[in-house]
Amino acid sequence: MSTTHETPEIEHDHGDVNGGWLRPAVFGAMDGLVSNAALIAGVAGGTRGAPDTSAVVLAGLAGLAAGAFSMAAGEYASVASQAEAAEFEVEKERKEIIANPEGETAELAEMLTDRGLDADLAAEVAAQVHRDLDSAVAVHSMQEFGIDPDELARPGVAAVSSFVSFSLGAFIPVLPYLLGVEILWPSMVLTLLALFGCGAVVTRLTNRPWWYGGGRQVVLGAAAFAITYLVGIAVGQGVG
Repeated sequence: MSTTHETPEIEHDHGDVNGGWLRPAVFGAMDGLVSNAALIAGVAGGTRGAPDTSAVVLAGLAGLAAGAFSMAAGEYASVASQAEAAEFEVEKERKEIIANPEGETAELAEMLTDRGLDADLAAEVAAQVHRDLDSAVAVHSMQEFGIDPDELARPGVAAVSSFVSFSLGAFIPVLPYLLGVEILWPSMVLTLLALFGCGAVVTRLTNRPWWYGGGRQVVLGAAAFAITYLVGIAVGQGVG
């Protein structure tokens, strides 16, 4: 009687924690919501003695445009610099492998031994890896400085993600005013609801409960709005 052993299926997926779009998209939306709502709150506070919704709308739209372009440019420069630094290290590793293949093979075997492989098996694995230069470069890069040469962040993707997500986030606080509302609180409530939603969504990639992530964003956003509103009042009184 023969027994068949079946390999169990893997039934879980991992979130994209290193991708070039996730981080700028999430932080772009959060930044757009908080920064533009705070700007609107400050202008509304500064003009509350002589309400002028056109000034609030102008400030909100200007903040959206300026913030989106600034966010995209900054994200592009940041990710491009990071990718270039990673490429420099990878290329340096490639040159070292070409110049000293035996030494680099021994180094990889030692690293694998430190990770728990038997010495003979580690030496065999290292030798097989070094049969292909690109494979050797990739494995050394991952082992030595945690970089996969095939999965470097792309600055263009990061910049576009930042621009779009910031614009969407920054548009939400302006929306009530564009629909004819002339008071501040609907804009702030809508923004806080959006912040709660963003915070709750982000927790799907972490071990935090959804209500914690959402509530944390609401508290931080509300504090930012209140402070800038008070600053607006103080500045408005000072220049009025």
